Amino acid sequence: MELPPDQDLERLRTELPNQLRAKNVSYHPESGRLRGVKEQEGLRDVVLGTLTAHGARVRAFLRECLPALTEGWTVGTTSFRPIEERGRGLSAHASNELIHFDAGAYGATDGDRILRFFVNVNPDEARVWSTKGTFPDVFARYGAEAGVADAGSLERGPVDRLRGHLLRGIAKAGLGEAVLADSSPYDRLMRRFHNYMKDTPSFQERDETWREIRFPPFSAWMVLTDMVSHASLSGQHALVDTFILRLAACRRPEIAPFNILRQPED
Repeated sequence: MELPPDQDLERLRTELPNQLRAKNVSYHPESGRLRGVKEQEGLRDVVLGTLTAHGARVRAFLRECLPALTEGWTVGTTSFRPIEERGRGLSAHASNELIHFDAGAYGATDGDRILRFFVNVNPDEARVWSTKGTFPDVFARYGAEAGVADAGSLERGPVDRLRGHLLRGIAKAGLGEAVLADSSPYDRLMRRFHNYMKDTPSFQERDETWREIRFPPFSAWMVLTDMVSHASLSGQHALVDTFILRLAACRRPEIAPFNILRQPED
């Protein structure tokens, strides 16, 4: 898959770290807006053009490689991460350095899957991750302690259904990012697990389940980040595309977090 032009990537690498207004800079296709970068003359246009073109290439690549899995998907943000992950000093819940499952940052998924496509565009250094395994194993070891083992119903109640209906109406009226405020019992439960993992020092300790993964310069990888526990230990300059895949399109729905979390009520 083709990457953005070298000169554009170099501008993002050299100029964006001093121009951020948020944790990362992101293009939101649901609203057509670029978030997280200051209104510097010329740079904003380069960032917007780079992210929109890269996002289109990633979508075309995935549709060609995974036609069944991408059917009916929701296309999320295309982001650039220009800051070194190690030592950012973010709060625990915002930190990428702590192992977690992704949850709660993309609106209501209702059990659908979070797929993220990464490219390390640092020409000199690897991006280093760690993991403590996949959702079935982590849930089996820590689900009860985290308070997510006895979930009860994961279906939306009247309040959740009303909120979802109102937010979808607002989105259709031109404020597309309103859908990111939506929630569901499943998404709140996953957020509870996410917070438990980041807030619990004993969980973050390196034990027999801990693994390190290194992604060399200009390598690409994709991960179901609701399924694979992960942390970014170090690395600077990465492109990240986010998608919500339909659970019904997955070949092994029985090991998806939604179906594991609802098993106690069966």
